[in-house]
Amino acid sequence: MNELSHLLGLRGTLHVDTIDSPALRGNPLGDPSERPLAVYTPPGYDAQGSVRYPVLYCLHGYTGDVGALVSSRKWEFNVVQWHDRLIAEGRMPAAMLAIVDGFTRLGGSQYVDSIHNGDYATYTVRDAIGHVDARYRTIPYEGGRAVFGKSSGGFGALHLSLAYPGTFAAFASHSGDAYFRYAHLPSFPAAQRTLEGFASLEAFVEAFEARPKRPQHFYATIEMLGYAAAYSPAAAQRWAIDLPWDAKTGALRDDVFARWLAFDPCERVAAGRDALARLRLRYLDCGRCDEYGLDIGARVFTERCRDLRLDVRHEEFDDDHRNVGYRYEISLPALAAVLDRG
Repeated sequence: MNELSHLLGLRGTLHVDTIDSPALRGNPLGDPSERPLAVYTPPGYDAQGSVRYPVLYCLHGYTGDVGALVSSRKWEFNVVQWHDRLIAEGRMPAAMLAIVDGFTRLGGSQYVDSIHNGDYATYTVRDAIGHVDARYRTIPYEGGRAVFGKSSGGFGALHLSLAYPGTFAAFASHSGDAYFRYAHLPSFPAAQRTLEGFASLEAFVEAFEARPKRPQHFYATIEMLGYAAAYSPAAAQRWAIDLPWDAKTGALRDDVFARWLAFDPCERVAAGRDALARLRLRYLDCGRCDEYGLDIGARVFTERCRDLRLDVRHEEFDDDHRNVGYRYEISLPALAAVLDRG
């Protein structure tokens, strides 16, 4: 057992590999193409053996990275600890776990291909999965993979399931970004007011990075820039981003916001029915007090799926958007149960 596995109290082993993704090379933001990829192997895993394992791919939320997801916190389990515990207690069949790093200078990639950020969807489904399948004893096809995440990671799980059918057999979205009309529109005025105090987007980002402590409205503003870089990039140049509001008046730009809505999982259900239908499990949850209204998004997505006669497992909790890792106790066994066994 390695040192990190020991520190986390794992029965299995947590490996932290480094991959160099061709999909991220030369991106305009200058973010590294070399990324950590955390891979958990369950107890009894033998690299020279004959047994193969399904893999659950974990996508972190906005401002997250691999380091954040594998770090320990008192009184809580991180996702690796939950995964390990559920297997050790016999509540989940043995499976591998892979944590993908999707962080950018603007806080996150949304796991989409963007001419401004780099091709984070391609990096995930081609480069990260390709590395895991080449190096570990996986079940290297659709029936051996599931994808899940929280918040922007939940959005990523929905996006990749819709955009890359045949890659994953199941998804779980924990408080995932959906129904952008509620989730994102309320933040536009505050972001506009903040940016009015800076000569350019670059000036704001540099001021954000330079501050030892940042006010909350700075975080809300850079989050909107991160989304715009993913959903409405203008060119393959740094800071070439189309904002969904007018920079002078703050008025909503319907043409740009329509580009955001093209990524909204709720808007994609009908066109994505075939991709959704081939999945063995569609799982969404959210807290009823979610600060971003994502409980509404989960309900809308679920209802639109059910209108198309697609089963969805939908859970709601008396909770908000924070510290929801306890829900892995439900989702991880459900995902692992529908995947092929080696």
